[in-house]
Amino acid sequence: MWRRRSGGGGKAPETPPLESRDPRQPREQPEPRGPEETPALTIDALGRKCPIPIIMLAERINHVPMRDVVAVLADDPAAFTDIPAWCRLKSHEHVGSYDLPQGGWSIHVRRNY
Repeated sequence: MWRRRSGGGGKAPETPPLESRDPRQPREQPEPRGPEETPALTIDALGRKCPIPIIMLAERINHVPMRDVVAVLADDPAAFTDIPAWCRLKSHEHVGSYDLPQGGWSIHVRRNY
């Protein structure tokens, strides 16, 4: 239930606009970052729909040394969100997701155990 704040009364002050830029102008995009660390293993899941990229990752992540990075190449939009969620669920680290020139992403996961 909504309650009015005490001590006020009267007209609410006008709020300033959130942005003073012209909305028709494109926003400046940050430079795309590339992978900072070379992956120890690359899993090519391009063209495969979820959950196949996650299953491939789960089967192969134990084949790399502890704290190494696995790159999953995927072009399914569900993989872009599902692999980081899988990392949180399984206590691995989602290092980052990087755009591929041919479309899709290189999703980097660090093995924690």
